[in-house]
Amino acid sequence: MNQLTKSRSPYLLQHAQNPVHWQMWNNETLQKAKQEDKPILVSIGYSACHWCHVMEHESFENEAVAKVMNEYFVCIKVDREERPDVDAIYMEAVQMMGVSGGWPLNVFLTSDAKPFWGGTYFPANQWFDIVQQIGKAYQNQREEVEESANKVTKVLSISTLERYNLKDVSEFDITILEKAFASLEKRFDKEFGGIGEAPKFPMPSYYLFLLRYYDFLNSKSEENNSITNPIKEKILSQVNLTLNKMAQGGMYDQIGGGFARYSVDREWFAPHFEKMLYDNAQLLSLYAEAYTITKNNTQREVYRQTIEQTTKFLTRELQDKNGGFYSALDADSEGKEGKFYTWTIDEIEKVFTNHTFKNSTNPEQDLQLFKKYYSITSIGNWESPHATEGANILYRKDTDEVFANQNDIDLSILKGKVDEWQNYFLEVRKEKVRPSLDDKILTSWNALLIKGFCNAYSALGNENESEKYLALALQTAEFIEGNLFDKENKSKLYHTFKNETAEIDGFLEDYALLIESYITLYQVCFDEKWILRADELTKYVFTNFYDKEEKLFYFSDQLGSEKLVAQKKEIFDNVISSSNSVMATNLYFLGIILENNLYKETSKEMLGKVASLIAAEPRHVSNWASLFTYFLTPTPEIVIVGENYKEVLKEISSFYIPNKIIIAAKSEEEGQKSALPLLEMRPVINNQTTIYVCKNKTCQLPVNSVKEALKQI
Repeated sequence: MNQLTKSRSPYLLQHAQNPVHWQMWNNETLQKAKQEDKPILVSIGYSACHWCHVMEHESFENEAVAKVMNEYFVCIKVDREERPDVDAIYMEAVQMMGVSGGWPLNVFLTSDAKPFWGGTYFPANQWFDIVQQIGKAYQNQREEVEESANKVTKVLSISTLERYNLKDVSEFDITILEKAFASLEKRFDKEFGGIGEAPKFPMPSYYLFLLRYYDFLNSKSEENNSITNPIKEKILSQVNLTLNKMAQGGMYDQIGGGFARYSVDREWFAPHFEKMLYDNAQLLSLYAEAYTITKNNTQREVYRQTIEQTTKFLTRELQDKNGGFYSALDADSEGKEGKFYTWTIDEIEKVFTNHTFKNSTNPEQDLQLFKKYYSITSIGNWESPHATEGANILYRKDTDEVFANQNDIDLSILKGKVDEWQNYFLEVRKEKVRPSLDDKILTSWNALLIKGFCNAYSALGNENESEKYLALALQTAEFIEGNLFDKENKSKLYHTFKNETAEIDGFLEDYALLIESYITLYQVCFDEKWILRADELTKYVFTNFYDKEEKLFYFSDQLGSEKLVAQKKEIFDNVISSSNSVMATNLYFLGIILENNLYKETSKEMLGKVASLIAAEPRHVSNWASLFTYFLTPTPEIVIVGENYKEVLKEISSFYIPNKIIIAAKSEEEGQKSALPLLEMRPVINNQTTIYVCKNKTCQLPVNSVKEALKQI
């Protein structure tokens, strides 16, 4: 046993019985390294990381390797999901040393936590030699090591704006968007969808930007009817292709719903099987927007089904009994990669032998149809050194329509069979050994899910059972309100919750994503407390995170007690959008909703810092690029007053208006009591639910029909 037994992190607890004398990252451990004058080895990973498990089994469970690690270093294990601040600093340090980033991340630090060397995964024999050599170098060449560490730390301390020589852009121009699109288009995979080569990650912010650029071009076309823009069709075609191929591929769980982390190939076929909450939360939002924008009923059904199945996966496998959602499911089970999700031909044939499906008249024919539908082979369609021999990943090469035509089967009959297959195989799969669950609850990832549920509700508001999405959003928000705020200071957030305990001071990502989710939540339920909470949290962020000099926000609370070797600002968008880009977007919308000029001006100043990057490197600033479209297109302020406000909301939400703001009250009297300035002086006209549309502080005449309001919008 080592010190990690005291942790609540599932990842750290996995290492609690290693012979390595692992410590947790805290002030006491860092002070211990200084007192003993020993260098630090910090090893960073997360519970669902396949190669983290491999390195643990090969090296950290090895007595000989552990002995040399313990001899030379104070060894610290870090869960990157618990401490994204620590991870970000040392990941950047390793990348500065010319090493590609990734996990496991292993970095060697001086006794005062300054990095001087690092890398990712190492085989056991190589790792043994590295640890010995670096340990001896620290003892015998201390001056050189310290000098190297000081140089690295000095560069780490340079601000991102200074390092990349970013200059303020005050005038926002359409050419920036045109260049951003051209840069992305060059990387379109027009056969299998996605942007770039393998491995392929589902980067939702890429496609959300493309959809916003589509809407921007659409608005320009309406202003001038002579404009026909072929780019719009390119955008929709690529987004639809990508979302279809992802939903058909092995990266999507064809039996239980939900997406794996990424695909190792360009066809979305073979995933890294871990399922992360943040991916699935954001993909709910993306598929919801795609559902709203497309007019093709076949496409809409694919997107609706994907949203529904993914939600079922989330509530079935990741939801805590109190309403929050856990972080991840591992890729491995029984020591085999993807074993829970893959099937051998024997397993499949056994199912068809032991069970008669209701929609089946010929079991043997159905077995052959199943094998063809999911691309099953007798020898397995996938090989991996860590997988079961003969494993098949279930994936679909074609849409149901194409498959039905090719196999001379009625589409409705095929869909009935597929539903029955999925339901029964899901039951059979329950008998398998499940992948391990990372059951910590993170504020930031749950906030993404609140937004995802709200977006699903908006898109599917006219569908049966759509209210469940709003109910889930509210339940998750109330869970955070009840469990992840400080009991004394209701504006102070914690980052993680487990075993009835909230801990680790919240990071900017927690505040930014929660504010974003509350802004979204208000606009589907119109409970004013959510927008007022968003404002309270925004004020806290300005007090505790804002840098008045650079006019950006630090990632960590600057009034907190712990100080790392560098104080960072997260600017570049990744799989999760950067906390500064989310915060800038929040300020834009809150600035309009609350008529707060400081918020909107700060948003514009923040965007101006990175605007030049949008044209040059849109993949790294895609969420900023979405915000850029808002500043170039007037934001419709839609106020609904009257008894039928929910029906009006559903009708308006069925149209794609990504930069809109919706405020509502069920009566004129309620509107007058509101703290929201946009509801002032909004009478009900003609005794009917009334819609007000304003843009840039200029209002149209109030109307009583959505059709008339849409013309104004």
